[in-house]
Amino acid sequence: MNAYMTNGTYDFLRKLEEKYPDIPFYFMAGSSGTLAYYEGRHKNVFAAGRAYEVLEQGGDMRETGFVVMNNIPVTDDGTAMFEERFRQRKSELDSMPGFQAFRLLRPKKGNTYVVITQWASEANFNNWKDSDAFKNQHQHGLAKPPAFFADKPFITSYQMIKEEK
Repeated sequence: MNAYMTNGTYDFLRKLEEKYPDIPFYFMAGSSGTLAYYEGRHKNVFAAGRAYEVLEQGGDMRETGFVVMNNIPVTDDGTAMFEERFRQRKSELDSMPGFQAFRLLRPKKGNTYVVITQWASEANFNNWKDSDAFKNQHQHGLAKPPAFFADKPFITSYQMIKEEK
């Protein structure tokens, strides 16, 4: 399965639904503007978008909620190690209150993987960050970054935009 995303103004991105009625788009608002996201077997319809392969997934994306994207630049030599380490990591996400969806996305171009989590609310995400499960998964977060990081990871967050039909 593939995933695609692009940024733009909300008015411009909304027109994609009219042009491609068979694609279920998700619209999100964040500090950097509006983002359109979709996944499935469809082709990339974005002229200036980013394309990914979905490596791991859990839950279903929803039209409401809070989305956190952890953007992780990985070296070419480190991709296999990064992916294997991620697959071995036991996740307790799906048992956390408010959890909705998880995606691990491998870029089709470039080196920045994206880890998406979607929550019912920002409070649910913050509760996850404060949980023992999160601390156990990220216990090495304060140490030296793994050698496979090409650059410092960064996080973007969004609020889903629910369209009035």
